[in-house]
Amino acid sequence: MRIGLIAPPWVPVPPTAYGGTEAVIHALATGLAAAGHSVVLAASSDSSSPVERPGGFAPAARSGMGQSMSELPHVIRAYDALAGVDLIHDHTLIGPLYRHRPQDIPVVCTMHTGMTPELRSVYRMMARDTALVAISRNQAAAARDVPIARVIHHGVDPATIPFGDGRGGYALFLGRMDPSKGVVEAVMAARSAGMPLRIAAKMSAREEIDYFRDAVEPLLGGNEEFLGEPDAGGKLELLGGALALINPLQWDEPFGMVMIESLAAGTPVVAAPRGAAPEIVDDGVTGFLRNGTEELGLALRAAAVLDRRDCRAAVERHFSAELMARRHASLYAELLAGERRPGRPS
Repeated sequence: MRIGLIAPPWVPVPPTAYGGTEAVIHALATGLAAAGHSVVLAASSDSSSPVERPGGFAPAARSGMGQSMSELPHVIRAYDALAGVDLIHDHTLIGPLYRHRPQDIPVVCTMHTGMTPELRSVYRMMARDTALVAISRNQAAAARDVPIARVIHHGVDPATIPFGDGRGGYALFLGRMDPSKGVVEAVMAARSAGMPLRIAAKMSAREEIDYFRDAVEPLLGGNEEFLGEPDAGGKLELLGGALALINPLQWDEPFGMVMIESLAAGTPVVAAPRGAAPEIVDDGVTGFLRNGTEELGLALRAAAVLDRRDCRAAVERHFSAELMARRHASLYAELLAGERRPGRPS
């Protein structure tokens, strides 16, 4: 198959730092290419994913993130550039609603966001002529009135993530500086465990900076270290050196790439049992699912003695880029063969 992928315009593929969606798109592109498919990726001009990438796109512009005036020109260019492919997999929100997209090419769209009533209404309309992919069973359940073509978990290529020994002796928070990610809860849990905490977080938007200054920075003591936003190499080094990743989510996150990246590095995950976390963490084997400062702290100490090889093996079995690509390719083939119509659930 000749498959066109459309990435959002705000972060290069793969991301140089924070960018979960873009990391997924890169893993999917390379996984499909490794399986023998021809892949064309419409992405920002500073992307470096080693697949065919048409020209004419602007560099990534994080400052316009989430704005339709930044996304729409990118989408129009993308559909024009992908006119000759067999199928288009669009990872933007606005793209599948573009009325001038080629009508003879099937379109797949991955729902990368949490579900709200407003988004459910958008995706419900989109499903009339677009096959929708949910990224977890939890997300699919939250989109209860939206026809879902397939649930496909994200994946990573374990070969690109060094296996770590955890000898850094610290707990790691890795994510975005936002109350929904549970930064404050991570500080309190690590303190309860008597474990050093390193905080590596994206903090560029005004609300992220304000939250850090108002809620997080006043809490930090000698046992906590704020590192800022790591680059891709620095992130992997931090994951490999951590005794555990602490991910005390305060919302129902639809997946969580950081958790499977951590497991691939051999690092157990201690998370709140919300969103897709129960689909990722095998409680007592690859981490723990707990609520509350004391329980999270106890779990951090217990995670330090889990077998890191089990964490890596879980990714190889359930969350590999190869498996993700194979599941997507199966859906694509069904659509091209006319065996599946948008709006008909699996």
